[in-house]
Amino acid sequence: MNNSTFITDNFLLQTDVAETLYRQYAKDLPIIDYHNHLSPKQIAENLPINNITDAWLNGDHYKWRGMRANGVDEAFITSDTTNQKEKFLKWAETVPYTLRNPLFHWTHLELKRYFNIDEILQPSTAEAIYEKANAILENKTPADLLKHMNVEVICTTDDPTDSLEHHQAIAQMNIFTKVLPTFRPDNLLLIEGNNYQTYIKELATKVGFKISNLTELLAAIENRIEFFNDLGCKLSDYGLEQIYASDFTDKEADVVLQKRLSNALVTKEEAKMFASCILFKLCKMYHAKGWAQQFHLGALRNNNSRLLDQIGLDAGVDSIGDFTQAQPMSKLFNNLEAANALAKTITYNLNPSQNEVFATMMGNFQNGDVPGKMQWGSGWWFLDQKDGMEKQLNTLSNMGLLSRFVGMLTDSRSFLSFPRHEYFRRILCNLIAEDVKQGLVPNDIEFLGKMIQDICYNNAVNYFNFKN
Repeated sequence: MNNSTFITDNFLLQTDVAETLYRQYAKDLPIIDYHNHLSPKQIAENLPINNITDAWLNGDHYKWRGMRANGVDEAFITSDTTNQKEKFLKWAETVPYTLRNPLFHWTHLELKRYFNIDEILQPSTAEAIYEKANAILENKTPADLLKHMNVEVICTTDDPTDSLEHHQAIAQMNIFTKVLPTFRPDNLLLIEGNNYQTYIKELATKVGFKISNLTELLAAIENRIEFFNDLGCKLSDYGLEQIYASDFTDKEADVVLQKRLSNALVTKEEAKMFASCILFKLCKMYHAKGWAQQFHLGALRNNNSRLLDQIGLDAGVDSIGDFTQAQPMSKLFNNLEAANALAKTITYNLNPSQNEVFATMMGNFQNGDVPGKMQWGSGWWFLDQKDGMEKQLNTLSNMGLLSRFVGMLTDSRSFLSFPRHEYFRRILCNLIAEDVKQGLVPNDIEFLGKMIQDICYNNAVNYFNFKN
């Protein structure tokens, strides 16, 4: 493959209107990244990153899957003992084979935006790119990289038992980017887990009182929500196969909890009923705080048991599941709406066959509380590529109000992933420009530009109240 760059100023912009919309209205907007998995500890320590392999490959499941598909030995992918340069060179061998996978676009956008590297990453360029990138990273801290990409706000993903000490430290730092926690309580729901009793003991230690029944557990949860809220938390998040919405009573849920805390096993139906109870109570608490709640639904996780045993959770062996989503989603949202306790809600589907299911479900529960209260979120995980984004934008346009969409996020563990916002913005501008070309919308650049600015920035600022 020749070394000529394809990341030009007009990348993904196919008409003059697309170029104008992107350059005049989208390009220079700050980034609001309201869901990611960046390390608060790494931001608080704010030490130079030094090595592109560490910044780029460690924890990136997308690249891991690409390297495995290319026949790279696992020692060069996830091993802690393999030389960082050797890992990078194996990734460079893989990159040419990622053509037409979003990894090819993301890789070269990131090389261009962070390191001003125009060459295609491949074996013949790998050594020089590795040295140049590392030389630049040597003096760059996480805070520097966030500021470089004009990242105004990021929301990390944090367990209810997290001390948030790193967020507290960050709040005292003079850095460009506001870093806020997100409440991720999956572990509270999953009572079947082998470590549930240990987890509840850890929670009890955090709140300073015993947890032996449902009343005490709910008090502990409320305590932690208050703690998160005091540190600027505006969102919760779940990563579930599907929403829990079984019928329950508090008394029934209490029996199941005490049964599990006494080391007895619970049935699957009991576990679902208990999770439904805790989820409903949590959602009501979010509503009372004015938070938004996010539901990432539909991942079939840990498919490869050998790699799960070898690497542990988040080994890069998750895929799209085909779970029923509409009925439990409808039941939970309807029950919350009936109790006047439905918070601002964002749902994300992993199965693209359910695009219209999710898009139409959110429309059922819109009201006058806030414009776009119920959001169908951006293309997630396997769907956050050009085709997936375009399908999400088109379906949202058909079924809801694209103009009220809160836009893109990275869902990433890497400080080099923020060009994905540029990727989304270019795709959005090109999509709207194509409508102009076909005569489907007015050729009113100022009006269309304002819409694009809202989707890329303003809607998120207003929806999450990040200015407060």
